[in-house]
Amino acid sequence: MTNPQSNLDELMKDPKAAGLLKNRALLQDLIHSDDTQKLMQMLSQNAGDGLKSAAASAAKGDTGALMGLVRQVIQRKEGAQLVQKIQQAVPQTQKD
Repeated sequence: MTNPQSNLDELMKDPKAAGLLKNRALLQDLIHSDDTQKLMQMLSQNAGDGLKSAAASAAKGDTGALMGLVRQVIQRKEGAQLVQKIQQAVPQTQKD
């Protein structure tokens, strides 16, 4: 079983992810945004109870199931548009 802290360490190696994780206000805004909520609703509708299981596995280092669910959602036009809007909400360069 993978240590959740090691997953965070791996995530922090990505400059964009690290910058986002360090900017709590932006992260909170993204989490609570209408677009993120719509995306989560689409994921829930597609996966049902499987979303919680996939998220739990991802937290332990196995992202396969969660990525599969995301791929299913972004194959739909609405899902792809939501992901694009969320990506655009994240500044391209993060500064400490």
